[in-house]
Parts: sequence; structure tokens; C-alpha cells
Amino acid sequence: MSSDNRETIPAARPAIGDEEIEAVVRVLRSGRVVQGPEVAAFEEGFSELVAGRHCVAVNSGTSALHLLLLALGIGPGDEVIVPSFSFAASANAVRLTGADAVFADIEPGSFGLDPAAVEAAVTPRTAAIMPVHLYGHPAAMDKLMPIAEKHKLAVVEDACQAHAASLNGTPVGAFGSGGTFSFYPTKNMHSLEGGMITTADAEVARTLRLLRNQGMEQRYANEIVGANMRMTDVAAAVGRVQLTKLAGWTEQRRANAAYLDAHITAPSVTTPPVSEGARHVYHQYTIRVRGDRDAAMAKLTEAGIGNAVYYPTPIHRLKPYWEPDQKAGRTWDLPETERAAAEVVSLPVHPSLGADDLERIVAAVNALGENL
Repeated sequence: MSSDNRETIPAARPAIGDEEIEAVVRVLRSGRVVQGPEVAAFEEGFSELVAGRHCVAVNSGTSALHLLLLALGIGPGDEVIVPSFSFAASANAVRLTGADAVFADIEPGSFGLDPAAVEAAVTPRTAAIMPVHLYGHPAAMDKLMPIAEKHKLAVVEDACQAHAASLNGTPVGAFGSGGTFSFYPTKNMHSLEGGMITTADAEVARTLRLLRNQGMEQRYANEIVGANMRMTDVAAAVGRVQLTKLAGWTEQRRANAAYLDAHITAPSVTTPPVSEGARHVYHQYTIRVRGDRDAAMAKLTEAGIGNAVYYPTPIHRLKPYWEPDQKAGRTWDLPETERAAAEVVSLPVHPSLGADDLERIVAAVNALGENL
């Protein structure tokens, strides 16, 4: 509750309606609950979001990243250039293959990889670049793809927060060697839990299908070493319903963001810019706060405005990365990453917000004033 006894506006709110519940019941009654017709139909439907690419459904966004890297042949001795300003799963997937994550700095506006920093990070061991379309804003793919082509590198798009985002008319997930999406409950659409891999390469798609299913296409005819990373038909049924709602939800998120852009005027706050040609889908509406961020968040919380920091600690400072780098004497110069981690705050932007909610968010943010 807020200080005036009004309900707190949550920072995120999973959407589960009667249609999703009915879809789950239908699948449970069918008896086909794992890697069946619902999964195939979900893959086919999702393909329309990514310019007709092959789609392979798995059990999480992290699994999607991990399996795509494996299918592209990334492994020990390789380096993958990733942003440190992201969820740890981006770099974890690289480490799980045995490859090394090399951290490059970000652009201050999009929060995506800075192409100049990527170019400077390329070494003879570099095998891939992993752009992250953070908060729903596409990374600078128009500049990153030529770098990859120049150095003959794979491009693995982490689009786990960017369903239906695009740059210059091309959807994310359709630029690189492959893309990955997450269907965690608070994402722009979900399947309770799950992930999707996209690729234009039919052989890569087949390898992905083997990897997610113990290396089998035919039962007990294992062709490669794989794992169990299948999506259930229950999850796929929810995802199929959510897919029909995504366009409307996306436009509502964008409309909510436009309202916040137009009405937030606090001098201590910078609203999220959008790059030319980018279609931002606002998984998060992320402002920058100059001054005492903790004090600002406390004031927002007191006013009943849900808020959160994604992400307070850059990946290169997390224990699994920091300690080995310290032992190896390796340091990272990432000033924009450090600045973003110290300044960002995400506000509610989800499609269930009403006009009163938006007015309350604006009033609370503008009350932060100039000096914190």
C-alpha cells in the first residue's frame, strides 16, 4: 500500500486470462502434454514474428541461448563478445559451452552493445557477438552486422526482452545467425516458462531439435549428445494464446510509454530515448536518475509506485566472473555500463495500467524534483 492507502502499482504483472486457463485444461485432457502438436503449432505461429525463420521451442530463454551457441559450434577456446549490462543468463550461456565471455561497453541511449567497443574487443579467438535487445529496445544491428561480416563471426541475438521489436523494419531475431526469446511470466508474452530459438539455417534448426531432445529425432536413435530441454504442450498452449494478444499488448505498452515520455518533467530524471528506426516494445520503461537513486526509489515506493533496478551489478562484477578475472589479472573498462548500473530505475509500463495509474506514476516521478 502507498502512504495514502492506495494499492501499489506493480512494476510488472503476469497476464493469465480465461483463454490461457482453458487452453491448459484442453491440453491436459488430451493426454498429449510434452513436445506434441501444441509445440509445433506454437513454433509455426511464432515464425511469423521473425520473418518466417525456423523456430525451435525449448524450456527457457537460458536454454535457448545455450543450445543456439552449441548448435553454432561455440565451445572451449572461443570468445563471445557480450554486454556486461544484462541479466547474467547472457554470459552464463557462453560459459556453459566452455567459451569465454568478453565484455564490451554499451551505448548510453539504447543500452545495447556499442559497435565501436565491439570492434575493439575482437581477437583471433572471437567466434561470436551476442547483442542484447535490452528492455525491448533493439541493439544497433545495422552497425553490428557489418562488424560480424568483416570478421566472419556468428551473431547470437538475445531478444529475450524484445518480442516484436524491430529496427528499420526488420524484426529482432531475424538479423543474426540465430535469435533467442524468453517466455518467463513477466515478459511481454509468456508461456508460464519457456524459450524460442530462431534461425534461417535449416541444418542449425535440425541440430537444435536434436540438442533439446537427447540428440534424438527418432526415438532411441540418438545422433548426437543432447539434453532434455523440451517445451511442454501445456506451456506451448499458453504461448499460442498469448501470441494472439501480443500485438495489442505491445501497442498498449508503447502508448503507456508515450504518455510517460510526454508527462515526466522532473529535472533529475531522463526518460528512455529511442534510436532512429527502432521500434521499442518496452519490456521495461527505464529512466535514469541523477543523484541519490535509493532515495528516489524509496519515494516512489512510498507513493505506491512499483519500481526496480535491472541490473544493479554488471555481470563482470558478479562473483563467477569477477573472481576468475581478478586471478587472471584481467580488467574491463566499461564506463557506460557502470554509469547505467548506478542510474537506471524501471517503472511500470505493462498493458494492464489504467489512466489513473499512469497519472499516479507521473505525479510520483515529477515529485522527485531537481535535487536528490
